[in-house]
Amino acid sequence: MVSTELLRRYPFFSGLSRDHINTLAKISDELSLEADQYFFHEEEVLNHFYLIVEGAVGIIFKLPERDVKHSISEQFARDIKTRDLVLSTVGSGDVFGWSGLIPPYKATAGAKAITPCRVIAIGSQELVGIFEEDYQFGYLMTQKAAQVIRDRLRDLRIESLAFIAE
Repeated sequence: MVSTELLRRYPFFSGLSRDHINTLAKISDELSLEADQYFFHEEEVLNHFYLIVEGAVGIIFKLPERDVKHSISEQFARDIKTRDLVLSTVGSGDVFGWSGLIPPYKATAGAKAITPCRVIAIGSQELVGIFEEDYQFGYLMTQKAAQVIRDRLRDLRIESLAFIAE
């Protein structure tokens, strides 16, 4: 459990009632990861979504290594050498792992600590269960997740256009 005071510091939780903040605090833990450690990989089922207290997290896709030949059996087994492509970097006050709140609850990208990180991990499956009982809370949190998704898509579009323009 984390303190409600810690959660109240972050704009992502603004507009939530005291009861909602208390509920979040009860299903949250504080975690620390060293640089280069993964929070999760693309396609993993997510049990948490995260708010960054300190540090930077890379949102990544795995891409096949260039100029490496893979056998057909390696390709079928998905046993190919990959490299990380950092799509974006998020920092203090940002959330990631929102896919843990939306069926099928699988990560659409990976997340890796770029620097040492301290995060709040919120139990996403517990939260989804709470949403089923408290629709207003579910609606508010879904709106907040949708804003994050909107902003990330906008940022990705801008980065893509900048890349194309080079």
